[in-house]
Amino acid sequence: MINNAHVEPGGPAYTEELSAEVRLTKFSVGRMDNNCYLLEHSDGSSILIDAAADPGRIARIVGEAAPDVVITTHRHHDHVGALAAVVESRSPRVVAGFDDVAEIERQTGVSGTEPVQHGDAIAAGSLSLEVIQLVGHTPGSIALVFDGRVLFTGDSLFPGGPGKTSTPADFSSLMDHLTERIFDRFGDDVVVHPGHGDSTTLGVERPHLAEWRARGW
Repeated sequence: MINNAHVEPGGPAYTEELSAEVRLTKFSVGRMDNNCYLLEHSDGSSILIDAAADPGRIARIVGEAAPDVVITTHRHHDHVGALAAVVESRSPRVVAGFDDVAEIERQTGVSGTEPVQHGDAIAAGSLSLEVIQLVGHTPGSIALVFDGRVLFTGDSLFPGGPGKTSTPADFSSLMDHLTERIFDRFGDDVVVHPGHGDSTTLGVERPHLAEWRARGW
């Protein structure tokens, strides 16, 4: 990643070959500039992260092949706006963090969501993503790890700091999890793809951990 993988709603998608077999497509949808991520393997399997809005644009990006799995990083309405339409037209498996499943299903009317927790793996063909639970932005917020070197963090980590929290306890929880489960574990070259806006690396963000904790947001 050399250009922050910048995308805008309705604008060109960003694509990157993560390996000889795996391609990443990042694109933005909706009035809140939500990022959607499509991982495709040469074996034909694919995973869509956050069917946030604009199902027509998602369908155009995904193309004829239905994603095998749609993963929702957390329960907020701007991350699930196209979920029901994608499920109706493509019939993928649907996955979300355990503590957000009930609220996601209530909002979308989508049933049968597979709940996942910290340390679980989500597989589709030869693709596999590890689940990291990051409690704070929502109770069931999850990040996803590809190959130990690419993170999809939803709204839990952005360039410049953690995602929004509602209480000091939620903020402390999120900062503790980010520190212990992300920054203490992964190296500086690991790429962070957030739920909105540009991408970054852990190396860029790491020097600011104490600053974030001190400011309280």
